Amino acid sequence: MQIHHELTPITAPCGSAVALGYFDGVHCGHRAVLGAAAACAAQNGLTAAAFTFELPGNSTLKGGRILSLQLKHTRIAEIGIEEYLEPPFEQFRSLSPEEFVQRVLVECFHAKAVFCGDNFTFGAKAAGDVPMLRKLCAPLGIQVNIVPMAQYQGQTVSSTRIRAALESGDLDSANAMLGKPYCINWPVTHGKGIGSGKLGTPTINQNYPAEAQQLCTGVYLTRIWLDGRWYPAATGIGRRPTVDSSANAAVTCETYVPDFCGNVYGQAPVLEFHKYLCPARKFNSMQELAQLIHDAAQESKNYFAALKGESV
Repeated sequence: MQIHHELTPITAPCGSAVALGYFDGVHCGHRAVLGAAAACAAQNGLTAAAFTFELPGNSTLKGGRILSLQLKHTRIAEIGIEEYLEPPFEQFRSLSPEEFVQRVLVECFHAKAVFCGDNFTFGAKAAGDVPMLRKLCAPLGIQVNIVPMAQYQGQTVSSTRIRAALESGDLDSANAMLGKPYCINWPVTHGKGIGSGKLGTPTINQNYPAEAQQLCTGVYLTRIWLDGRWYPAATGIGRRPTVDSSANAAVTCETYVPDFCGNVYGQAPVLEFHKYLCPARKFNSMQELAQLIHDAAQESKNYFAALKGESV
C-alpha cells in the first residue's frame, strides 16, 4: 500500500474506488467500507484507495487512539487498499464541501466511485453530509455507495463503543467489534528489573503513550510476535501495587513470555490481547505474585494450544 501524507494525486490510471472515513481501530464497520471499495476496484479495473486524515498526537477530537498508525496501516493494507491518503487534518479542514469534492475526490483520486457509512460528513465544520455528497458527485460521474453500518448486539459498531469496552475490560466485545484481536506495538523499554531479579519472570515492557486508548488494568492472556513467530504470553496492565504502593505509581504494560529468551529492547513487537483473565490486585508476597504470573502464562499456553487444535 502506498501511503501519502499530503494532499497529492495518486497513481490511478483508470480512476479509483475510494473508501472515506477516519478508520480508527479499523473495526467491522470500517472493514466493510474499505472492503467494498477494494471489491469495486477489482471488479472494474480501478485502483483501490482510501482517504482519511491524521490528527496531532495531543488531539482529543476522536478520543484515544485504538491502534498505532503502523497497525492501522497494516490492517487497511490487508483488506486490499493500494493507495492511501492520510494528510494532516489542518491541511484540508477549511475546505468547503464543494472544494473537498473537487480537490480531494477529483484532483487527488480521479474517483469513479466512493464508499462511506451513512453518517459520513465532510467539508469545513462538517457542513457536508451523504445527501450533499450525492448531489455534488452526480454531475461529475462519481458513484456514491453507502455501506450499511455494522451491528453488534443490536447496536451500531463504533470506535466510541470499542473504547468503552476496552476501558471496562470487556475484551470479548471489543475484539468482536474490531473483527480482529485488539493489539499494540509500542516500543519495548527498560523496566525496573523486578520480574527477572525478584520474581523469576522477566517481562517485556511496552508502556502506553499518552495519545493511546488505555486498556483496563488487569491480567490478560496474550500472544506476542517475536523472531518470526507467535508466542503465548501473559500480560499485566496496572500500577503494580505489590511492588510499588505509591499513589502516583505509573501504569505499566508488562508481558511474560515463558518460552522466549532474548533481547528485544528497542523493538516494537505486536502484542495481541485475546482474553481478560482477572483484575489487578495487591498480593501479600512476591511469591504469590510470581505464582499468578506463572499460572497465567500456563493458562495462555493451554488457551492457544486449544485454539490451534480447533483449527486443524
